[in-house]
Amino acid sequence: MDAHSERYDLFPQIKAFDHGMLALDPRHEMYWEQSGNPDGEPVVFLHGGPGAGAGMVHRRFFDPRHYRIIIFDQRGAGRSRPFAELRDNTTGHLIEDIDTLRRHLGVERWLVFGGSWGATLALAYGIQWPEHCTGFVLRGVFLCRKSERKWFLYGMRTVFPEAWREFSGFLPEDERGDLLDAYHRRLTDPDPAVHMPAARAWSRYENTCSTLLPKAEGAVGGGVDRAALSLARIEAHYFRHDMFVDEDFLLDNVGGLRKIPAVIVQGRYDIVCPAVTADELARAWPEAEYVIVSDAGHSAMEPGIRSALVGATEKFKTLH
Repeated sequence: MDAHSERYDLFPQIKAFDHGMLALDPRHEMYWEQSGNPDGEPVVFLHGGPGAGAGMVHRRFFDPRHYRIIIFDQRGAGRSRPFAELRDNTTGHLIEDIDTLRRHLGVERWLVFGGSWGATLALAYGIQWPEHCTGFVLRGVFLCRKSERKWFLYGMRTVFPEAWREFSGFLPEDERGDLLDAYHRRLTDPDPAVHMPAARAWSRYENTCSTLLPKAEGAVGGGVDRAALSLARIEAHYFRHDMFVDEDFLLDNVGGLRKIPAVIVQGRYDIVCPAVTADELARAWPEAEYVIVSDAGHSAMEPGIRSALVGATEKFKTLH
């Protein structure tokens, strides 16, 4: 179905009322925060990437009078420590981290909200812990399959040939046959003179292809070196390991979630995660509400996408 005619925008900026660092294991610590209504309905925000990190703007998808808004940075991302760390950083670890945080904050059940890689993680978490999920809001669906990773590395040039030419052209010509391997080697090199130019090139490519029109307001900036490094390094790490998820695991197991309310929001012109993937998920999960935003690409910050996402969180206020 098309996006609702009623238009929403983000809620006003708010401050966190609580935050901290949670030890996950001897190596990793997770940054977390809470905002909104301390006694409200819990919602957890799962950021994309992997490695993109969360920010203050992500609080604004939720009515702060109604929701207890829980946001965190996944391993290696944002304010979590160690920064851009790849050791002990897999999808399995991240799933367990979400539930570790749930228990730490004393939450029994929560609404799970995630876009792109965050949607992947929301599905993986829900499959393992459906009893702790009141519902799902998923945007720009990514299901971890080889075809989707290949599309990101090579297929997006169909629509963004200039951006792909810059992305591939960063590498010597004799290394362009395997872009992932060549980038991964550079991104994991300890020398900033090696890994930072590669991180900037990777992040700029993804950022350029993420919006319907150039640089929608609020899109993640590939020019910020710290954000660029965690995004590029962790994404390449996950890509190189097939996202640590079996090829069809998410679609094969979504049946266990079909009794849980869900809204799937998808930009019609999403080039990073094309609509065919969200369509497959919607067909496997016919009870979910499937919203196509006809004037948007991938970024959560495009007007039509953020309107549909806020509309979804508003709808969930009436379901519980």
